[in-house]
Parts: sequence; C-alpha cells; structure tokens
Amino acid sequence: MKNFFEKTNLYSLILVAVVLLSASIATYFLLQSNDKEHLQANLNLPETLDCFPITVPNMKYGFVLDTFHVTEGTIKSGTFFGDILNEHRLDYTTIDQIVQNTKDVFDVGKLRVDRKFMVLASDTTQAADYLIYEPSVYEYIVFDLKNKDARVEERPITTEERVSAGQIESSLWNAMIDNGMSFDLAARMEDALQWSLDFHHVQKGDQFKLVYDENYIEGESVGIGDLYAAYYKTGDDEYYAIYFESEQEDQKGFYDLKGQPMKKGFLRSPVKYARISSKYNLRRFHPILKRTRPHYGTDYAAPYGTPIYAVGDGVVSRSGYTKGNGNFVKIKHDDTYQTQYLHMQKFAKGMKVGKHVRQGEVIGYVGSTGLATGPHVCFRFWMNGKQVNHLALKFPPAKPLAEEYMPEFEKIRDRYLADLAKVDFPKIDVEEESKEDLALLGNP
Repeated sequence: MKNFFEKTNLYSLILVAVVLLSASIATYFLLQSNDKEHLQANLNLPETLDCFPITVPNMKYGFVLDTFHVTEGTIKSGTFFGDILNEHRLDYTTIDQIVQNTKDVFDVGKLRVDRKFMVLASDTTQAADYLIYEPSVYEYIVFDLKNKDARVEERPITTEERVSAGQIESSLWNAMIDNGMSFDLAARMEDALQWSLDFHHVQKGDQFKLVYDENYIEGESVGIGDLYAAYYKTGDDEYYAIYFESEQEDQKGFYDLKGQPMKKGFLRSPVKYARISSKYNLRRFHPILKRTRPHYGTDYAAPYGTPIYAVGDGVVSRSGYTKGNGNFVKIKHDDTYQTQYLHMQKFAKGMKVGKHVRQGEVIGYVGSTGLATGPHVCFRFWMNGKQVNHLALKFPPAKPLAEEYMPEFEKIRDRYLADLAKVDFPKIDVEEESKEDLALLGNP
C-alpha cells in the first residue's frame, strides 16, 4: 500500500509538471501571436511596459548621488577650502597634502564668492570622499579626497545659431534685454561696427539685426559665441558687417557687402560703454581752473577701472605723470597720427616707452588723476603734429578682400543676408508710446 501511495504522489508530481509546462508553452505562443487583446483578456497582462515603475538614478558631476550623503553649498565671504573639508572629518594634515598635490590643477586660494560646491560622503562617520567645486558654468573641479588628487571636467557645450532683432526706444541695453538678448551681444555688435558707428550716441528708432551663436550647457544658455552678421539702421543710413575668414586664414574679419573691411585705421573710441562728457572745444570753460581754455580732446566718462584701449597699432612714445594730465600714455601710430590718453587710474602692465601695442589692446584704466573732476579719459588725437577733433575725421578704407576670395565671400554674404531677412523688427505699442509722449509733455 505504501508503494502505491508513493507511486501515486510521483505520478501527481509528474502530472503537475506536465500541466505547468503545457501552460508555459501555450503562454509563449500566445505572446508571439498578434491577438494582443485576447492575450491581455486571458492573462490580465499590462498594455505597455510604461505601467512598470522605473527608477532613474540621480546623476550629477558623473556621480550617482543616491549612493552618497550629499552636502551642497555656495562659497561665502571668508570661506576657506580647509574649513569646508574639516567640517567633513578631514584633518588639516590631509587637507594640506590635498592642497599641495592639486595646486597645478586648481589654486584653492582662488575660491570665488557665490560659486557652488558639493561634498559627497559614502559614510558620514568617516572622512568625505569627494568635493566638487564650480569655478564657472563651463567646468568643474573634482577633488578626490581619498586619493588626494583632482581633475578638471569641462561641460559639453552645444551651440545654436540664432537670428535676433531689436529697436531702440530708450537705450541699447533695454533694447537687448527687452528682446531676449544678452548685453554681451551688444559688445559683439559694437566690435563689428565700431569703425562706422558711434555707439555713444544711439538714437530712438535705431534698428538692428544680428546672426550669432548662442552657447548652451544642459539646455541653459551660458553666453554668446561667434557673431556672423550685423545690420544697423540709424536714420536713412544702413550698415552691414559680415564675418569672413579665408581658408588660409590670411584674411579674416568683418566686411561690408562689397568686401570692404569694416576695420578702418582707428577705433572710434578708446573706451566701451562710456558716454562723451565733453567734446573737442576751443572755447570751453574749464571746470577746475574756472576760466575759458581750449579743450583739445574728447572726454569719455566711465567708472573707475574701466579698460582703456589703444585705438590703433603703434609704439608708446610717452608714458608717465604730469600735474595736468595725471597718468597718461601717448602712442605714435605713424608719421602722421598720434594719440594720447589722460587721467588714467593706472597703467596696463608693461606700458613703457618703446612698447609696441596693437589696436584694441588695453593700455590703462579709467581714473581721475591730474586736473579731473571725476573718472574719465581725455582722448587726444594728433594729425601732422596738430591736435584735431577725431570725431570729424574720415579715414580711408583699409585694403579690400583679394579678388580671388570674392566668390567665396559672396556665397557667405548671401547666406547671412537671407538669415537676417527671416526676422522682423519688434512691433512698437503705439498706444503706450503716445501715453509716454503725453506724460513727457505734462498732459494728464
């Protein structure tokens, strides 16, 4: 009888196994069939895999943050590298070793206020494992605290070509901001058109269009890249600047529509974003001496420390201090032209007599030394040994593009002109403008 029951149990187990195997085979073939509705009805399967929860790891700086205890912060005034690490169980002997080992990668004495950092610790009862510091949006430094070393990681930058337009209602700054552009783009536009336009005197109603690159990191805009084309209209005058670079790179820069270089012999101004506070005037009343005295220069008012640029290539002929001029630099450009820059706060490094300077090179910084009532640079211009009003001069154009490059230039020019035509100038709210005009007139 015992053998009978043992055999019966064995047969039962075999039968169950056969049934399960059959069910598995049937399920497999059902899964391979196209009758999904029948399959779902009989087996109660979910319609898609979306029904199953998927846990996405929290990644940053190349680390899975879920596996660490994370401390985030920003550098405060008076914060030191060693203080941060000491708070995370690193002794000062170890900290000093890390500082010495990593000084060629990053000088920890140059931590900047308001920059972000993060500390990662796998065990909060032990010393932290990593410290990550962001000196800029473009890169971050990973300090490996266990191995006492560091590395620089550059964030990948994606670039998108954009076309934007604006119209000046009050200032160039407002026109940029109101139309979603950064003021850095205004500087690029000024660089392209500065030999043709005086950006210290923009007018209401001036219009501009730009083709440029905008840089992105992780989908966030981080700044402006290259400027390719600029258009500016003031009154009845229109100006175009198209960037062109030959394959041999022997000719590159901004050119007008006919291939003439935008770059003339001299920059229009030695200071960016400044305003003219006093023009060339042979009968100006001197604010300090309190008497009429010729003013042979043009004063550009700007904050202390604003960079002053050489308006053209040349050699420093004088550099020093006088009671009237304060700190000043004089540059000889050729046998015809010389320029002088007065009232500097300080000189740029190496600005000695005999030094060769390039157009756009920083030669000093705005101050109020000498006979000056406030921070500005008095810019003086000599032609054939006589001081003249540089704003009234028209300089001959530079050498145009070589004929062999014109077909290539025209192809690039036409492409950017088509891009510029794609964008319209922003519409002006006529009703709002009328209200502003009435307010200015004093009407209710």
